[in-house]
Amino acid sequence: MVLLSLAEGSGDGCGSGCGGCASACATPRTPVLACADALREAGARVETVLAGSDQEIDAVLARFDGPVRPDGLAWPDPDTKLRLVVASATDGQLRAVVRRLVRRYAPPPSKRPSDLAAGRTVPDLPPLAILPLDPGNSGDLAAQLGLPRTPAEVAAAVMNGPVRRLDLLRNDGGSVTLDGALLGGSDDEGRAVPWRGRVEVDDALLTDGEEPVLACVVGNAAGYAEFDGLRLLAEGDPTDGRVEVAVAVPVVVKQRFKGTRVRVEVRRARGRAVSVLPREGDLQFLDDGVAGSTSRKRSWWTEAGAWAVFTG
Repeated sequence: MVLLSLAEGSGDGCGSGCGGCASACATPRTPVLACADALREAGARVETVLAGSDQEIDAVLARFDGPVRPDGLAWPDPDTKLRLVVASATDGQLRAVVRRLVRRYAPPPSKRPSDLAAGRTVPDLPPLAILPLDPGNSGDLAAQLGLPRTPAEVAAAVMNGPVRRLDLLRNDGGSVTLDGALLGGSDDEGRAVPWRGRVEVDDALLTDGEEPVLACVVGNAAGYAEFDGLRLLAEGDPTDGRVEVAVAVPVVVKQRFKGTRVRVEVRRARGRAVSVLPREGDLQFLDDGVAGSTSRKRSWWTEAGAWAVFTG
């Protein structure tokens, strides 16, 4: 059993790379020690690892490699008895680990093997257990999925619980999205700042870039289902093999004898892939809680059932 934590300021593990850790990265962390004790009491041999870089994360993940293949590709061992627990203070930290799993096991397009499922660019990734370092957080991905939150419950899940496979969003920036992305910024008073961009979901065009957009959500789960009190995502299901996308657009409505008023129209679509092309300047976004900006086209696509978690 490997219980992996990410150190504060460790590249893509903490700091700006994953949404920040602040004091949650203090070492040792009580939930980690409690989970390790519970695992040992259940008869498991436990190693705790505090990773401070991508290389240290990769060294842990390499233990899940299968036998050497004739094509030379790194591939997860479906029969491994080793299990992984990821202690995460934020969804961004969890994403950092899954991102390294994808980097390790995704073959280059020129070496795509025949045993890789159609519609997938990665094999089934090894399942992991999530140990939330903030047990009271009711909005993180573990809470959305109804996963165990206490160290004892997490230990029981990884020892005996079933595995639930989940969809993964890959993107053209080389990263992944577990929960979702919110595109669009806000001013100092928290009000949405309109922007323009072309948003397409498969063959459906949600906006052509000529009208203002208050917000756009690219949803795998339901973490960004609401924005500024407005319901954007209808479902947010991370097991249906599709991405749900919504845009909020202000529309001027003419009223007879009353002038005009502005209402917000929410347009939704579901599909396998989505692209967002900003029309003017940098577009602010939050992706699994990690802040960023882009002036270039961004694309996401669904990898159905690509990663998995141990459930209670």
